[in-house]
Amino acid sequence: MNSEIKAQEKIFTISASPHIRSEESISKIMWNVNLALAPAAIFGIFHFGLPAFINIVVSIISAVLAEYLVQKFRKVKITAFDGSAFLTGLLLAMSVSPNLPPYMMAIGSFIAIVIAKQSMGGLGFNIFNPAHIGRAALMVSWPVAMTNWTSLSTKVDAVTSATPLAILKQQGYSKLLSTFGGRSALYKAMFLGNRNGCIGETSTILLILGGVYLLYKGYINIEIPVCMIGTVGLLTWIFAPTGLFTGDPLFNMMAGGLVIGAFFMATDMVTIPITRKGQIIFAVGAGMITSLIRLKGGYPEGVCYSILLMNSITPLIDRFVQPKKFGVRG
Repeated sequence: MNSEIKAQEKIFTISASPHIRSEESISKIMWNVNLALAPAAIFGIFHFGLPAFINIVVSIISAVLAEYLVQKFRKVKITAFDGSAFLTGLLLAMSVSPNLPPYMMAIGSFIAIVIAKQSMGGLGFNIFNPAHIGRAALMVSWPVAMTNWTSLSTKVDAVTSATPLAILKQQGYSKLLSTFGGRSALYKAMFLGNRNGCIGETSTILLILGGVYLLYKGYINIEIPVCMIGTVGLLTWIFAPTGLFTGDPLFNMMAGGLVIGAFFMATDMVTIPITRKGQIIFAVGAGMITSLIRLKGGYPEGVCYSILLMNSITPLIDRFVQPKKFGVRG
């Protein structure tokens, strides 16, 4: 009898929320995202050599150290080793030129962690994606260094020291095709990674595989990368410099930092809208701004600024795109 009473008490025990529990933790999620980025990062090191390795190491160490020192100064719980600062440093390094001097890399990591993240209260309170804030700061401070690309004449058939987007912007689509030896060769180079660019934006296939891993783990929603990449492909096909409906959507969807931005930055859980409808609006908006900058701006790439601009209106999106409250009419 006593055992039955104890069993009933156990069943009807009332406790405070949350009642749904998961084995996932911030640390586990962050290290899994780092794992998803690892293949593309390793390829970037293989592709660009020692400078890329040095910049990745410097960026990661600077980010982790900056977070540790700030949290120590603020006298709050030390979370510098939970993988989030490591991820910020890795993403920042993968979104810049491998030729960037290491001291600039360290400054970018400091800005990303101290100004964009910790000054707002730390992980979960930052409005903007920290890695992109660091990149934007470096871009306005040292634009020449940020657009100084490695010569790949000994590594690929396409002998160029410029990125594919820069060639398209400055010399046109015909020059782009002739540089890579035709459309099929261009697509192959973009897909496999035999092209110039930032450390982490070269191999489309490895970035997609990393994104698929995050989808499998349930950390991101497929709507965000699909809507952002698809919007860029559609708009750059319609509003091409050579006339309406003459653009190359496949090239534009693989070019620049679009894939890494769509899978790993536009899906940042902290800086994007909460609802799926809001996330779709966010992704489409980021794709539209990216396309506008690529087509009409003076800079050949716009993924960084598009995501930051959409980060700024995330609270507004959340305000107007809310689930209907149960039992409320109208």
